[in-house]
Amino acid sequence: MAIPLSYNFRNLRVRKTTTIMTALGIALTVAVLLGILAMVAGLRTSLQATGHPLHLLVMRKNSASELVSQITREAFMNIRLKNGIEKRADGEPMASAEIVTVMSLPRKNDPEGSNVTIRGLSRVGIGLRPGIRLTAGRWLVPGQREVMVGKSVAARFLNCSIGNTLYFGRGEWKIVGIFDAGKTAFSNEIWGELNQVAADFNRSEVLSSVLLRATDLMALQALKNSMADDQRLFLEGKSEVEYYAQQTATAAPVEFLGIFVAVIMAIGSSFAAMNTMYAAVVRRAREIGTLRVLGFSRGSILLSFVIEALLLSLLGGLLGILLILPLNGLESGTYNNITFSETGFDFRVTPLIMTIGLSFATIMGILGGLLPARMAAKQDILNALREL
Repeated sequence: MAIPLSYNFRNLRVRKTTTIMTALGIALTVAVLLGILAMVAGLRTSLQATGHPLHLLVMRKNSASELVSQITREAFMNIRLKNGIEKRADGEPMASAEIVTVMSLPRKNDPEGSNVTIRGLSRVGIGLRPGIRLTAGRWLVPGQREVMVGKSVAARFLNCSIGNTLYFGRGEWKIVGIFDAGKTAFSNEIWGELNQVAADFNRSEVLSSVLLRATDLMALQALKNSMADDQRLFLEGKSEVEYYAQQTATAAPVEFLGIFVAVIMAIGSSFAAMNTMYAAVVRRAREIGTLRVLGFSRGSILLSFVIEALLLSLLGGLLGILLILPLNGLESGTYNNITFSETGFDFRVTPLIMTIGLSFATIMGILGGLLPARMAAKQDILNALREL
């Protein structure tokens, strides 16, 4: 015969202060874990959403990122003539020569600032990113010292509105437009006209990378093999999708640290729940004896106390989810140790993450409630009734 759930709910209500304090401890633990998971999920979504399946990013061999890669203009001219590259309406290959560097900008919430990626590219490069949408101002004019900033940069950094001036390279650059690249990494960049950026950084003959679009997946693989086999160029091609997906590794240390801290906090929360349940067992010794006299078995009593601990932990789990929900969609950024610049992202509190939070709380409830439940179930009837 099982003990009714109403018995457990009544006991939790009677011990309001203890219940609330224990639930809050579990809630904070769950909130810490979910905050880290929401950040990692947002960062991974941003990087995995970047790139086109038919795009090949060509860099110098063994280069970890575009920032440290070097390609000569002569090599670019050889690359754009290879077979398998899609052509534009005017017959020109869809291959974009690009220069990537970084500059430090003050954040709106941190005057010390952070590195932001600057990309020098041509109209071809902009055309190779079809998801880009102009939200304010205008597009770049060739030959002018002007830049466009990504939506995420404009939102997080100072002096990044239309009409403001940025200082890098050899002088001033006027902001003439703001573009929206959706949830992709391009929203974290500043774009300038290729030749102007090259001149300012003394890189008229040296590029960072070449982005091209293959006609199909077979052509993409053939181009990739061609780059690897051409010993004169010392280049390698990598799928654009693969290139950005590999950068999700930057989230691994943050995820590990967050989970480690959450586990340490969970141990403390489990002990708090255990103390709460032990106190309940001592305080309710005579109730336990009465339940045994009424015919409830040791197993029923054990199950009842475990359920009570689970109800307590689930309450804490739900509170933890409520604490973290306001972060959903919040825009932030973190340092990317591959590109040496900041990558922006939106916190993502997904159903899966909320389920993980409730499961984590359930584990804390079981760990905190099992031993006190065994103690309650093992109590001798006569000893328990002497408490009357």
